[in-house]
Amino acid sequence: MRTTTLALAAPAACALALMGASGAVADGHHHGGSGASGSHASSGHATYTMHLKDTMGNNSGSSSTATIKVKGDQLWVHITGTGFTPNSPHAQHFHGSFDGSKNFTCPTSSADKDGDGQVNVEEGLPMYGDIVLSLTTKGDTSPDSGLAVDRMPTADADGNLDYTRTIDLPKGSGDKLKNLHIVQHGLDANGNDKYDLDALGESTFAKSLGVNGIPEEATNPATCGTVSGASVGSAPTGGVDTGDGTTSGIENAGLLGLGATLLIGGGGAWAYQRRLDRQS
Repeated sequence: MRTTTLALAAPAACALALMGASGAVADGHHHGGSGASGSHASSGHATYTMHLKDTMGNNSGSSSTATIKVKGDQLWVHITGTGFTPNSPHAQHFHGSFDGSKNFTCPTSSADKDGDGQVNVEEGLPMYGDIVLSLTTKGDTSPDSGLAVDRMPTADADGNLDYTRTIDLPKGSGDKLKNLHIVQHGLDANGNDKYDLDALGESTFAKSLGVNGIPEEATNPATCGTVSGASVGSAPTGGVDTGDGTTSGIENAGLLGLGATLLIGGGGAWAYQRRLDRQS
């Protein structure tokens, strides 16, 4: 099947919400569930093992195991996973909040409000929260790069992902990472080894932003895994009030506005479409 090796490190942008930093400083390289256990040392070192799986019931067939090492304000992550859509980009991020009062977690199938058998982006956001860190292969790792698919890991012909990155965080940010979790996006619902419109139609998230022609397969969450905190399936405490799983209410939380920036302002949709055209 398919294997992901993801080794990442957190961005300066992770600490924006807490520390008022103006951008992310990344220094890394690219090589190619739902719970976590961790060990801590008084020296400021911590290691977490995360198990990312399809908690949503989206039948993605994907799963990953991530090892995250935090040393002071430096983060390193290594992820191995299987079952990803081959030759396709997979957007993936740290989600949640550094605010301990907002207990975001991985969604389950109960988040499927329209009953279509898939938890899409709009339905998942209320549970897993906003993007805090974009797991890009190079350059910016802030939420602004959430759909920078030209810098997201691409699965090989067997559906394997291989990603390594180390990023320095602003002072005092490293110990906040344990409040977050990882979501990986992109699945192959009809088993033809690519993203297309035949399986699930257009991405309702992209379409709500005025961007047409993006398959929902490309944007739906495939795996999710917590670093620590809430158990899978528990409702967020003090989280974003996003209503019934549609785009209504997300604007007030800044989530939809962020998505618009990523898809339109940053040229994300164009990049997505270009890469999808190449794989067809």
